[in-house]
Amino acid sequence: MIVRIGMAPAASTLSRDALTALTLGLEREGFDSLWVSERVTGPALDPVVALTYAAALTSRIKFGTAVMTLPGRSPAVLAKELASLDVLSGGRLLPAFGLGQRHAGEQQAFGVRREERASILEEALPLLRRFWAEDEVTHDGPRFRYEALRVLPKPAARGFDVWMGGTSEPELRRTGRLSDGWLAAFTTPAEGERGRLAVQEAAAGAGREIEEEHFGAVVPYRRGPLPAEAEARFARVRRVSGPAPLDDVVPDLDGLEAHLKRLVEAGLSKFVLAPLAPPEDWDSELADVRDAALHLQTRGPQARG
Repeated sequence: MIVRIGMAPAASTLSRDALTALTLGLEREGFDSLWVSERVTGPALDPVVALTYAAALTSRIKFGTAVMTLPGRSPAVLAKELASLDVLSGGRLLPAFGLGQRHAGEQQAFGVRREERASILEEALPLLRRFWAEDEVTHDGPRFRYEALRVLPKPAARGFDVWMGGTSEPELRRTGRLSDGWLAAFTTPAEGERGRLAVQEAAAGAGREIEEEHFGAVVPYRRGPLPAEAEARFARVRRVSGPAPLDDVVPDLDGLEAHLKRLVEAGLSKFVLAPLAPPEDWDSELADVRDAALHLQTRGPQARG
């Protein structure tokens, strides 16, 4: 199994200097990728803007969205934005999509009612694939209508392996039917294994197959006890999945290696590590994470996806 390890910044404001240090450090230390999350109403930078900036600083690492909200965006415009970023970065983009956060402000920002999100995503994601692969797209659906619409440029490989997030049963089934990979978050190894099996079962039921290498997780980690803000965030995120021991979801840095090995045993192999508290110095943070876990990453060519 090919293990890849990337990093994501803490869920807080990321200054230009911090993003620069994180990006250059990932390239220097041998990490696989940089991932950014999305929240319009929070301090996180816009994912397309942040990743475009990071791409201009580097030549090797890949870039992912963990995860990008799809409902509320124009598939045609988004297809062009992401293809443009992929072309400028030399084919290093790894898009992952979701329904958006369960937050009233986010739903207002995207102009989509919560009960509409799933149906919009199911119509929009196949359209993205078509815009990336086909010269012209004609479509007449409940939400989007196009007649011989051309969207350029195309991605470097004229398409992407598209991943999806989510942990609820409907989200897992949708991932199996529509995506090329699953990116869990705040999950225990046991939940990761159950989720992987549910996605594979849904894919088989739809006459599809998801590669065994295309299962991963965003893995938050900590240094000692959780700060109050991080503890509140942990509680919010776990409301859907239910209670779990802290170490099974958010390991201490000293326990990160063992936690990742358990996730690999559960069938997950692509990891996005994320400190729950923003580090004061990214160079020191990346050196510590390198020493704690990067040796688990499989050496060799950095294949796309």
